Amino acid sequence: MRPRTWCGCRSVALWWLVTGLVGVMWCAWPGPGSSAVVWAQDAPAEEAAEPAAEDLIDDPEPAAEAPPGPAAAPADAPPAPAAPAEPPRRIDDQSYLSIALTALGWSYSLIFLGLSFTLVALLVMNLLTARRENVCPTELVEGFEKHLDEKQYQEAYELAKGDDSFLGQVLAAGLAKLNAGFPQAIEAMQEVGEEENMKLDHRLSYMALIGTISPMVGLFGTVQGMISSFRVIANSPGTPPPSQLAQGISTALFTTLVGLAIAIPAIAAYNILKNRIDRLVLEVGIVSEGLMGRFENVGARKK
Repeated sequence: MRPRTWCGCRSVALWWLVTGLVGVMWCAWPGPGSSAVVWAQDAPAEEAAEPAAEDLIDDPEPAAEAPPGPAAAPADAPPAPAAPAEPPRRIDDQSYLSIALTALGWSYSLIFLGLSFTLVALLVMNLLTARRENVCPTELVEGFEKHLDEKQYQEAYELAKGDDSFLGQVLAAGLAKLNAGFPQAIEAMQEVGEEENMKLDHRLSYMALIGTISPMVGLFGTVQGMISSFRVIANSPGTPPPSQLAQGISTALFTTLVGLAIAIPAIAAYNILKNRIDRLVLEVGIVSEGLMGRFENVGARKK
């Protein structure tokens, strides 16, 4: 890969990481309505627990006789219509992100955030690396072939040596060993090709690693959440509180959900990019052998 392109990969990955962190912190920051929801939920309980002021004052004087009121309604009279019930006060629900963060906790949230941002950064870097112009550039093929047609072998070598692409390194290694013979040149090209292919696979394999680790972390959280719920059942003398049981179950479900949400695109992107890189590497081998095929009859030169 060219140095300028490599710098662009790092810049794009760093920009994506910073933007993602800022966006998640902005969404997860508790708004002013979150405390109002809690107060609105606790207000009826506090009002019900507070005794009425009239019950605390003893009235020493006997109650005055009530003035005679209207006669009682007969038994056959139809019942009076009930007063319309007051609609319940609307309480804003929590956002899905705040519920997920509460269920995951800070430990699982940081782990999954790190895995997801690393996956996105690796995806951007590998997408930029797997471009045809970075592996088998067309300009290099045309310029190299033009120098060979004009018998300008030194210029062809300098052109390939100055290009940091996959094909450039392979052609430069072949021309450097051409004085020892064509078989040695092909062997040198194969060695450099294997080394460059290993570099591409090495960076790409981290995506497969994330796709394997994420569901394992989710499974770990599932087991931990279920153990927490069963401990609540075991330690409760009577019926366990549903809220405490729901807390462990939500941890178990959310860790599994987020782990699979990271693993599925990671494995899919890994296989797609792997197939693309293998196809480009095969193309590099075909093109390099075609360009160097004209030196097949070159033998070892005597010193």
